[in-house]
Amino acid sequence: MHYIDNAFSTSYLVALLMGLFSALHCFGMCGSIIGSLTLSLRREIREDKRLLVPFVFSYNAGRIVSYSLAGLLAGLAEHVLSMPLGEGHGHRILQIASAFVMAGAGLHIAGWFPRFAYIEKGGVLVWRTIEPYGRRLIPVETLLKAFVFGMIWGWLPCGLVYAALTLAATTGDVMRSTLTMFAFGLGTMPAAMGVGIMTSWMVRLSYMKKFRQMTGITLIVLALLAAFPGLNPMVRYSVGI
Repeated sequence: MHYIDNAFSTSYLVALLMGLFSALHCFGMCGSIIGSLTLSLRREIREDKRLLVPFVFSYNAGRIVSYSLAGLLAGLAEHVLSMPLGEGHGHRILQIASAFVMAGAGLHIAGWFPRFAYIEKGGVLVWRTIEPYGRRLIPVETLLKAFVFGMIWGWLPCGLVYAALTLAATTGDVMRSTLTMFAFGLGTMPAAMGVGIMTSWMVRLSYMKKFRQMTGITLIVLALLAAFPGLNPMVRYSVGI
């Protein structure tokens, strides 16, 4: 008996769940950005939800495109990193590394590992290079500007995004790694779109210690499933001779 393939076959679902559970972190990291962008819009747009929602959606669509591009790069990097170690051993090392980063993210959200935030420093150099281009787009006057700003915003250093990227790198295929990050981006949409609409509710939720701990534990469980696919009941098997 063996796995149908070496990739973590439920990476799309896991990435989607990671995105959903990143709501608290996303609110803290991105809420101020969405708020400032909203304030940069004309008053008639800010005060009419029918006009405001397309702009917020465009921001987020651009961000998800950047996540998907990062997933593509992660897939290419996986092939390069696996070559010296052999496909099987290299893939297994990436699985374990991915699980450690995901577990760290879970411990961080639960409040048990605040030092996980230091992992975000790894992307600061890239962010400092592209962030000035984003500032040039403010005030955001068109949907296209909103989309481009979202693409730049997508490279904001974020430990949870890096955790999702490590998962994407274990899929063993460039297209799968790209779609894994696309799924992660979709998972973050409810929180990002909800900023400004459900702000007070999200603030109250973010201060609920038990909710944060439950979310963190869920991410740790997902990390275990990523590290040991055999424990996952959704992984399919086939009989080999």
